[in-house]
This record gives sequence, structure tokens and C-alpha cells, in this order.
Amino acid sequence: MLIKNDTIDSGNAFDFGKTSSDYARYRDIYPELFYQTLADKGLCVSGQRVLDIGTGTGVLPRNMYRFGAKWVGTDISENQLEEARRLSAETGADIEYYAFPAEKLGFENGSFDVITACQCYWYFDHKQTAPMFAGLLADKGRLVLLLMNWLPYEDEIAMKTEQLVLKYNPVWTGGGEQFHELYVPEEYLEYFTVVDSGAYRLPVHFTRETWNGRIRACRGIGASSLSEEEKAAWEKEHLEMLAQYPEEFDIAHFAAYAILEKK
Repeated sequence: MLIKNDTIDSGNAFDFGKTSSDYARYRDIYPELFYQTLADKGLCVSGQRVLDIGTGTGVLPRNMYRFGAKWVGTDISENQLEEARRLSAETGADIEYYAFPAEKLGFENGSFDVITACQCYWYFDHKQTAPMFAGLLADKGRLVLLLMNWLPYEDEIAMKTEQLVLKYNPVWTGGGEQFHELYVPEEYLEYFTVVDSGAYRLPVHFTRETWNGRIRACRGIGASSLSEEEKAAWEKEHLEMLAQYPEEFDIAHFAAYAILEKK
């Protein structure tokens, strides 16, 4: 399903459903530290009911399923959810998935102890989602906003990759990240209190193939409105660029989180 936001990519529509196969294969990349940090804070663990919004291929619930929470995932794209269901079934993870946009979730108030939104909350209409998320949470429920991005100014491969994406898709606004804490949109502060936040650096390991696949599955290439010919030309040039580097390498990333408690 197409997503359009005037503040993202100059308003050009994008659709992660077009890249679901690559997304499933190449974007399950969060290191163990990312998941363990949440569990150590008592989040997404046994006894909790957790709703993951913008779940994509179910990366967060599938990888945290072992901590014992009861998970539900939602996403706007049925293509993404087909991959999420397939991957969950392969590991025997009992996770429910529903095709809902973030602004229209079909659950009763008080249904969840934790709501997570990983690498997606900037697409939401916060005026709608802030009060709705608060309603869906039980008393003292937590909303957890998460991101993990590469650091182009600290990593040569990441910088050259961004430059190549922009060559083919100059309106892409997903690059240029620097280390920072997560910004909480002000709409949530009427309904929630920020009780914890932080950011930390972490390397993510790739091969030439998996880094190329990771970028091919991003909003700037696979999910964009580029033609198939343009995507193929980008990939050829990206692989030629990567051939100048070792077969395996780490890309500098940072992760950030904000934990909000329902008022």
C-alpha cells in the first residue's frame, strides 16, 4: 500500500510491500544488544501483552518471542505481513498479525501492556495515534519508540552508498543521520511521560550481498517509485562500488529508544 507524507522524500509515495521479499531476507539485522536492552528494562517479556505497530516482516516480535511476551503485530502492507507469517511459522512463533494502518487499529482499549514502534513512528499521524495508543494501553502501560540507523559521516561504505542512492533518487530524505537521541513528537507528551531514553553505537556486520540487499530494500530504492531499469542500474553500480572493499565488513550504526509511560 502506498504511503505519502509531504515531509518525506518531497511527498513522493513509497510502498514497502514492493520490497517485501528483500525486506524479509535482508532487514532482519538488529544485533543481540538491541533486543537485550529492551528485555533488561523489563519490556516485551513474559506476562506482558505487546503490540508492535509497523511490524513489517515481524522482525521485533519474532526476535523477542523467546523472552515470553504475547505478541501482536500490525502493518499497513499485507505483503509485509505475508512474509511475517511465513517467517513466524518457520520458527513456531505464535504471533498474530493484522493489516491495519497505525491510525486505525481494531483493538479494545486496555488490551496491551506495551506498544512498540520500531523504525516507523515518523510515518504516523501523531495527532491521531497519540491518544489512541494511550487508550489501547493498560494502566501504567508503556509506549516504546525505537530506531537504528547507519552513520554515514563515520563510515565510508555507508557514505558512498548514500551518495549512490541520491544519484538515482535525489528526493530521498533517509540519509545524513548523525548520532542522536530519539526525538519524541510533542503530541505524545499530553498522554505520556518519558521515563527513559538513550542512544548507543553498535556495529552491524554485513557481506557485500547483504549490504546491497539491505539498501535495495530501503525506501530510497526498492520501496520507491524508481523504475525497474533504474533500480537495476543502481544495483549494478552499487555492487561495482562494493567490489572495492572486503567481502565482509561492519557498518557503523547507532540505536536510540524512548520509553513513555501512560499518564
